This record gives sequence, structure tokens and C-alpha cells, in this order.
Amino acid sequence: MLFLIELWESVRDFVATGGQVLYVVAIALFIMWVLMIERYWFLTTEFPRMKKGIIASWDARQDTTSWYAHRIRDAWISEASENLSQRMLLIKTLVAVCPLIGLLGTVTGMIAVFETMATQGTGNARLMAAGISMATIPTMAGMVAALSGVFFSTRLEAKAKVARASLIDSLPHH
Repeated sequence: MLFLIELWESVRDFVATGGQVLYVVAIALFIMWVLMIERYWFLTTEFPRMKKGIIASWDARQDTTSWYAHRIRDAWISEASENLSQRMLLIKTLVAVCPLIGLLGTVTGMIAVFETMATQGTGNARLMAAGISMATIPTMAGMVAALSGVFFSTRLEAKAKVARASLIDSLPHH
């Protein structure tokens, strides 16, 4: 329990040092990770069931060689591809937005530095350092959030591509 209290205090100090923009970075990061976990769950549990159903439906068909049968096959593959790529654009957008939110923190921190310089002059180095810290921490947090998303979203896309190719290979094209 003491560990959790210390962890909470260090997070609170980090946010106090970096400014309110860190909350926005945290929200974007949380949404991004929820979506990525959902996509991993879909790829590992839901899609295999969907694939089995499509293959069973294809194998149950009497006609698999006509033009009409091939259009049905293409429609099933297209529907499965749509399900595989769901929310990927939103995940990529969140990955791209995280550094921009961090830059917003940089701007607000620099405004605090200039405000300090305007009211206190350039002689108060401690207050200026707090503003500069407030400017750099959100940038770092946004970059770290984006880097974590880049790696895992790329892996997700590769897994989805492999799953789609596997489905296409499982449906014979006579």
C-alpha cells in the first residue's frame, strides 16, 4: 500500500512540474492503448471465429466456381478486411497527435517563462527554470506516448495483414 501512495505522489509531482497538458497526454495515451488492446483481443479471439465461419460457409456452398460465387467470396473477404482494419486509423491519429499535445505543453511552459520574465525580470532563475521544466516535460511525455503507440500499432497492422492473407489463402479460388 505504501508503494502505491509513493507512486501516486511521484505521478502528482510529475504532473505538477509538467503542467495541466500532461492530463491531455494521459487521456490520449489511455484511449490509444484501450483501442490497441481491443484490436489485439479481436485479432486473437474474435477473428479466428469469424474466419472459421467464413470458411465453413464457403465449404458448404455447392457452387464455388461461378462468377456469382466469386463475388460472394470477395464480399466475405472485404467484410473481414473491414473488421480487421477497424479503429486502426483512429489509433494512428492518436499516435500522431500525442507529440502535438506535448508541443502545446511546450508553448504553455514558454508562456509561463515569458510571463515570469515580464513580472520578475530575468534575475529570478528559479522561477524561469520551473517554466522551462514545464515546457520540456510535456514534450517528452508526448514523444514517449507516441513511440509506444508507433511500435504496437505497426505490429497490429502487420498482424491484420497476415490474418487477411491467411483468410484469402483459406478460401480456394477455383
